[in-house]
Amino acid sequence: MSIAPHSQEPDLLQAETRTLAPGQVAHGIYKRRRWERLVLLFADFAASNLAFFLAYHLRYTFEVGGDVPGESYVAYALYVPLQLLFALLSLAGYQLRGSYRTSRFALSSETMAVIGTSAVAAMLVFGAVSMVHYSASSRLAFIYAWLLAIVLGAAGRLIVWLIRAKAYRSGVGVERVIVVGNNRLARMVMQLLVHQPTLGCRVLGFVDETPERDFGRFRALGTLDHLPALTRELAVDRVIVALPAARHEEILQVLDRCRAEGVSLSLVPDLFELRLSHVTMGTIGGIPLLDLNEAGIGGGNLIVKRVLDVLSSVILAVVLSPLIAIIAIAIKLESPGPVFFWQTRLGKDARPFLCLKFRSMREGAELEQAQLEALNEAQGPIFKIRADPRLTRVGRYLRRTSLDELPQLWNVLRGEMSLVGPRPPIPAEVERYEDWHRRRLEVVPGITGLWQVSGRSELSFDEMVMLDLYYIENWSLVLDLQLLMRTIPTVLAARGAF
Repeated sequence: MSIAPHSQEPDLLQAETRTLAPGQVAHGIYKRRRWERLVLLFADFAASNLAFFLAYHLRYTFEVGGDVPGESYVAYALYVPLQLLFALLSLAGYQLRGSYRTSRFALSSETMAVIGTSAVAAMLVFGAVSMVHYSASSRLAFIYAWLLAIVLGAAGRLIVWLIRAKAYRSGVGVERVIVVGNNRLARMVMQLLVHQPTLGCRVLGFVDETPERDFGRFRALGTLDHLPALTRELAVDRVIVALPAARHEEILQVLDRCRAEGVSLSLVPDLFELRLSHVTMGTIGGIPLLDLNEAGIGGGNLIVKRVLDVLSSVILAVVLSPLIAIIAIAIKLESPGPVFFWQTRLGKDARPFLCLKFRSMREGAELEQAQLEALNEAQGPIFKIRADPRLTRVGRYLRRTSLDELPQLWNVLRGEMSLVGPRPPIPAEVERYEDWHRRRLEVVPGITGLWQVSGRSELSFDEMVMLDLYYIENWSLVLDLQLLMRTIPTVLAARGAF
């Protein structure tokens, strides 16, 4: 494509080209997103109606909650108007809270929305029938309807989320995105979009005033002047601007160009780098304030994480003990030297500790690294060689599957490491860190983490650090469990490691 400054991969960009007239892009993505909103609306309507239907039969057919005297029996036909009213009020509640404005809902927040919305709808319907002395006013039936609406509503949204996630992973319905900017903020945005496919965004590349070179897998597509042509030729659905606030003139320029092309525009606030996800609103004397709370893993969260680490490590050590024994025997039989390898690593707050691994190289391999520096394939302060000549046959397999790190369960039990977290660096690497890299030392290092299940050795060092920082800022018990579960297929498939 003529407007791209890099021509070494022209086929890739040409394959992406689908020239559209201004306005066609926005209309296309609107049609692709509309079906998702309609499916979600239908799921909510069906869940609300089914909840009332089941609640009626629980109370009057199966008499859950006590016998129903003959004079108290109410025909289902009398409950149908209440059922429809409950469903409509629920849909109105979801609409008011913005559930249907975007298809990108988070399961945790939407579950709370289901609980609150269905509770309000049930109370409104019950209040209305009580005021008019409607005969179909069983308190138990309304309680059942509310509880069932929570279960069915959450289940319906989970099903929609799973269908959407599968569609996005297959490339169906995804937004084609260009990022404006080439700073650390822009790179972090691109990384997060790529490593969260359920967001439904496909990053085509980035533009900036001085796009010197590609950033990892992300293409430098050109300058801001190329943006209008790019949006048409690549059929871009959304432009995400990640520029510093000081470049407001360029931001306005991008805004005008996107409007002219009918492309959706999103702005990433400059405060994002100041942990905007942890901002709370406050006031002093009526003056609105944004309070930047300390992010990361601390307090009660740290206790919960530690309990999970200890319990899981004990269970894993027992379950995997036969495998650990087999690996130890294989190492001992293949090459002379110890089974285990101890190396000084830096943990939380750069405190040194001895990290335990299965030995994967021949003895004295560390002394040979200086001779192999010219073969280093990694960017930044880390050292990686795809076909490292120092690896033994057993060691090569252990590295590829990350099984050489199993002994670090001992470090976890000692409190020096966690099951999930940034990888612990060696002191020589930290000496070459930039200031922003050091933030990964704010937490206890881990055996696995976000970048280990998102590309592993195929990622650049900056990409690894960005994913580590995202993990630190967005830690939750659920995220740890998700990463542990994602580690299993990654290890079994031996993807991305060398």
